[in-house]
Amino acid sequence: MSSFTEAWLPGPGPKALSFYTRTYHPPSGSPRGVVVFIHGFIEHVTRYEYVHKRWADHGFVVFTFDQRGFGRTALDQKRSPGSVYGRTCDADQISDIAWALRVAQEANPTVPLFLMGHSMGGGLVLSFAMRANTQDSVSQLSGIIASSPCILLTKPQGAITRWLSSRVRSVLPNQNIPVSVEPKVRRCSLFPSVPTRNSAWTTQHLSHDPAVVKDNETDQLIRRSASLRAIDDMLNRGENLAKDYKNWPTALPVLVVHGTEDKVCSVEAAKLFVDRLPASDKNISLYEGGYHELQNEPDGVKEKFVDECVEWANAHFPIASDATQARL
Repeated sequence: MSSFTEAWLPGPGPKALSFYTRTYHPPSGSPRGVVVFIHGFIEHVTRYEYVHKRWADHGFVVFTFDQRGFGRTALDQKRSPGSVYGRTCDADQISDIAWALRVAQEANPTVPLFLMGHSMGGGLVLSFAMRANTQDSVSQLSGIIASSPCILLTKPQGAITRWLSSRVRSVLPNQNIPVSVEPKVRRCSLFPSVPTRNSAWTTQHLSHDPAVVKDNETDQLIRRSASLRAIDDMLNRGENLAKDYKNWPTALPVLVVHGTEDKVCSVEAAKLFVDRLPASDKNISLYEGGYHELQNEPDGVKEKFVDECVEWANAHFPIASDATQARL
């Protein structure tokens, strides 16, 4: 059986934030590859224990961490002074991903490296691939996987609400506000063809498994609040993906996995984004009737989801000679 180790590691920068991290190890032998995983909004990596153990059982090391502003990194007694729940920003999150990739690669320098994210984390890993200042890290990747990525909310905020929140954010960027689970409806000008749904989402729409919903609602590491900067940056990042898609590295493979009944993040926006990407190797896999958290869906869906991602990674190992040459 696979196992994991926990550690508090200093992150990037001169005033390094201390991150709660987990590393999942294969049961035996040398790892086939390594996956750096980025979790979603107002959650934490413990919720992915089943997923990460399954990756490890297939021979992969998984390195993951509670992002700044979330989980134990923000709430544990070992947290850094000044670490506040929900307080993060786009620039720091991108820098943290680059740091995590370095940590994982230094510990596993001879195996293929993959980057994976869910929801907000899915939007982050897609955005990470297209930043001018991340290309050294991106060049080391064998592929990117995004599950239910936050490109456009299924129920986006109204244009006036977004404008007002951006103005307030400029004055009080670190002000935490309650996070509504019933966003208002609008059409995004960047995705004029994307239809909106008629029902607002709640925690009931994370998974078809009632136990998952109950656990989420009572989870002591989840707070339903975040800073104005964190919320605004997350929404802006998703909308910017619609404009920046042409910056995707042509040779970088990408897999997007999405449930067709996701009431949190728009599946139609994800389909349009993948369709536009100039990647020579791209795929979107749709799970009919699936809710937002495919990794927590019952009736064999979560097993199928993880196994599909693992099979995709196995199919995207670099040719040995090329990988060796790249590391010389």
